[in-house]
Amino acid sequence: MNREGAAQSTAGGSPAGAAPPTRRRLSPRGRARWLLFGAGLLFGLLAVLARIAATHGFAAGQVATVRFGVGAVLTLGLFRLRPGTWRPVNRPLLVTRGALGGLAAFLYFVALSLIPAGQATLLNNTFPVIAVGISFLTLHERPTLHLLVALALTSLGVFLVLGGGHLGFQPSWGQLVGIASAFLGAGAVTSIRALRATDNAPTIFFFFTVGGLLVSLPFALGPWSAAPGPWAAALAAGVVSFLAQMFMTEAYGALTVAEAAVWQQLTPVASYLWAGALLDERLSLVGAMGVGLGIVGVAYGSVLGSRAPARVRS
Repeated sequence: MNREGAAQSTAGGSPAGAAPPTRRRLSPRGRARWLLFGAGLLFGLLAVLARIAATHGFAAGQVATVRFGVGAVLTLGLFRLRPGTWRPVNRPLLVTRGALGGLAAFLYFVALSLIPAGQATLLNNTFPVIAVGISFLTLHERPTLHLLVALALTSLGVFLVLGGGHLGFQPSWGQLVGIASAFLGAGAVTSIRALRATDNAPTIFFFFTVGGLLVSLPFALGPWSAAPGPWAAALAAGVVSFLAQMFMTEAYGALTVAEAAVWQQLTPVASYLWAGALLDERLSLVGAMGVGLGIVGVAYGSVLGSRAPARVRS
């Protein structure tokens, strides 16, 4: 074999001494977008599971208590398996995140028990839009024009999916509670964005579960159903919520509130699709148009609308 042949006889026919090919890694923002995509699917499933539990024997406070209890247990297990993960730094803001997020989630479950899941999810999921305004005032994160257009597109898509273009708003308690949960949720996600500069996702999530338990427990003291159906749905909601919240909280370390708001518009769309699969609710032609519009808005906002946020520590 000549020199040239020997030089080319390395593994895979690569030239001798050449570095092995390396896999291209996702950028932090690319990873964050995938995390929010997964979170949207899981939050959509959470709404359906909570609706099932709340309409088959559990009170809203009981569903919320199981959800937060499961999340607290899973997070404590994570702290035990990975020593050093428990690292609270900004304790006042952590308490604020726990209080706002816990109350927002509890009110969302109350809304799910009073009005249809689609309408409750639509009203609650206005929180990303509200959060954009709050982040502009408190974190000085100015959204780009492209991002505002994307947010408008995805919001319209959500409206078409869940309202069929005809959301008849009547001031009922369920609707007012859903709106209240949206405003509290907006404050909660804005605090998450600020906290990701100092605290990690598991620590932030644990404060959320504690806040949620403190809010929910007083409303869970009545008799509990012994039927397996609501228990299974509530426990599944707890596991799904744990994963969704961890994905979302981690993603806020790399994205601005405005860009994250675009991706979070996938949640009500996913909720409707999950409801179609699990509750046999059919998607109308208008709803299908809304799904397509939501996907276009997310893609548009991700490609043209993002502005690099300040880096945060893991």
